[in-house]
Amino acid sequence: MAGSALLALLVAAAFGILVYAVTTLDDATKRERHAKAVTAQTLQLEKLMLDLDTGLRGFVLTGKNDLLRPWTSARAALPGRLDAFRRLASTTADERRRAESLITAINQYVNDYAEPVVEIARTTPAASRTVIVRVEGAEELAGIRSRFGNFLSTENALSAARTSAAQRRSDEAIAAAVAGLIASALLITGFGFYLARSIARPVREVAEGAARLAGGDLATRLKPQGSGEVEELTDAFNRMAERLEASRRELEAQNERLRESEKAKSELVSVVAHELRTPLASVLGFTSVLRQREVTDEQRREYLGIIEAQARRLAALVNDFLDVQRLEEGELSIAKELVDVGSVVREQAEVFAGQSPKHLLDVSLPATPLAVRGDSNRLAQVVANLLSNAIKYSPQGGVVRVTGEREDSIVRVSIQDEGVGIPAELQREIFGKFVRGQATAEGIEGSGLGLAISRSLVEAHGGSINFESTKGRGSTFWFEIPTASPE
Repeated sequence: MAGSALLALLVAAAFGILVYAVTTLDDATKRERHAKAVTAQTLQLEKLMLDLDTGLRGFVLTGKNDLLRPWTSARAALPGRLDAFRRLASTTADERRRAESLITAINQYVNDYAEPVVEIARTTPAASRTVIVRVEGAEELAGIRSRFGNFLSTENALSAARTSAAQRRSDEAIAAAVAGLIASALLITGFGFYLARSIARPVREVAEGAARLAGGDLATRLKPQGSGEVEELTDAFNRMAERLEASRRELEAQNERLRESEKAKSELVSVVAHELRTPLASVLGFTSVLRQREVTDEQRREYLGIIEAQARRLAALVNDFLDVQRLEEGELSIAKELVDVGSVVREQAEVFAGQSPKHLLDVSLPATPLAVRGDSNRLAQVVANLLSNAIKYSPQGGVVRVTGEREDSIVRVSIQDEGVGIPAELQREIFGKFVRGQATAEGIEGSGLGLAISRSLVEAHGGSINFESTKGRGSTFWFEIPTASPE
């Protein structure tokens, strides 16, 4: 009886420790999810502040109301985003204090600086463009961004510390549980010397399974056999091994998701920093020239044209990021109207025909309409992305051949260039987000989102998109959409 009681106590203790380990892992998982949610909400709030400041500066510098749209949109969304941030970042008193400090700084910036500057820019534009106003705005914004950085670094440090502590407690609990199982197996082996031979083999197998489990082989399972307590022990061992294996799989899956999240965040930050720097520098530089120097009317028109082109480039980048977000969240609506794809292709070819004197656009379309059911604006976006890529990735110029045709029950649009082509090692992932290959090194502009957006838009129309490419010999991209008869 004493031996049986001791064995039962050891097994119960092992299971109790395992339950503690699983509970600890679950708590760590919840904390990680919360930390990620707080980080994501903080980054969204920071982006909103940057949009607000971008709209403010654009309006102050140019006086154009359309450049105030980012400010207006960001100002309207700010209260709701601050409330969501406040609710999420209130797990502890210290986190709540840091969140409230950040919210107060944002409100002070908006109420005490941004809104008065916008009002001054509307009534007295020259007063809003003084060095004092610019310096004050830059200092205010720098302070807020510093608070964002401090908040995120503190949150990440606390999350890492909590995760490390939880992992350490879990490892200790699992080690103690395995040790308890090994002790149980040894006790059963000792009993085997006094028990009948019919029980000895199952007991030995339990001991061997426990050793394999302790060695890290969590796939270990024991064949149910024996009778009474022996069979119950075998079943309990298998359940314990299944729970340990499930816990390890969950941890591995969580680690993989965290790695993917960090990679996506790093890629996004890298692309945004690289792609926004050049147009922003051009806008600020030529705006400064117009403000500080006397220029001719022809030079003014030229500089304003450059500023407008770079601003449009910034707007296109922002639209790409917004489209990707809407597509991932399933919020991008697609109209289902009767569309002549031939007209869409012809219009886009006319837009791009004059953009590069080194390129010749050869357009071949049938006389009859290429009718489909879809969204003409989104289809135009796909054609524009493919034409833009064909021109950008053939920097030496050449012929870009654009064809549209009907094949059975589909409409097919093909765009062929004579450019640099796509290396074989990149072709499998070319439709992924932020994939640009050697484009950055070669000075080719772009966010790496155009093809990902195009594929999503074509598939939303029930079609498909693909390509053929040879490095150094150019590429041919095409998409196919089911045809529709006019009603």
